[in-house]
Amino acid sequence: MAQPRPQQIASLNLCTDQLLLALADRHQIASLSRLARDSSISFMAEEAAGLPLNAGGAEALLFSKPDLMLTGTYGQQDQVAVLKRQGLDVLQLGPWSGLAEGREQIRTLARRLGHADRGEALITRIDAALDRARDRVPNGRSILVYERGGWVTDARSPLSEVLMHMGFTLHEEVLGRKSGGVVRLETIVTTPPDVMLVDAGSQQAIDNGTALFAHPALAAAVPHERRLAVPGRFTICGGPSTPAMIEALTVEVESKLP
Repeated sequence: MAQPRPQQIASLNLCTDQLLLALADRHQIASLSRLARDSSISFMAEEAAGLPLNAGGAEALLFSKPDLMLTGTYGQQDQVAVLKRQGLDVLQLGPWSGLAEGREQIRTLARRLGHADRGEALITRIDAALDRARDRVPNGRSILVYERGGWVTDARSPLSEVLMHMGFTLHEEVLGRKSGGVVRLETIVTTPPDVMLVDAGSQQAIDNGTALFAHPALAAAVPHERRLAVPGRFTICGGPSTPAMIEALTVEVESKLP
């Protein structure tokens, strides 16, 4: 027997916030995480305006008694355990390891919310953006996704999958960081990629985490004209931001790479 459509849904996680906003009726949303309205990281910040926020505490959520809770898979295990012991329906949705997992996650949540058609529509938008991006990069150029503080992205991620789909090779493997991690500036300067992908917000040095992007040695190794810039809120979560991320990458490639 199909589960009844939930009418009061609370989300404790930025990524589940965005999926909920994209797939549910507005009246179904009981509350979102406190990050949902932060426009620096939330792709759906405007859509979250006017909706209640929760602090993520199990006690307050037990009092409000939503009929479905959405959480991530990291950092919320204690709250999840309490909520489940009290009989609440909790659906945990982890970070996507790839686009196939992302499609399945969208379908699972859309069906649970009673809006399977919205899930299929989002998947169609992702696949259409992928079709437009296919093989846009000539000559198998190498790319390094370089984040604040010198962090390099895991080569097994939806973003890496999209970059390879576009025709890039991943420079993480050359640097011995296939699983991600911190890479020293000296290593990148010695063995630079053809292209670097950065957060658009990191192009101005405002703190220690972004200062390295303005370092003269990095500028010489990977000049600004060889840096693709996409807003971080497009890449943090898989979901409604994914088509926008793919399209932004396509625009950057077409405008900067001959």
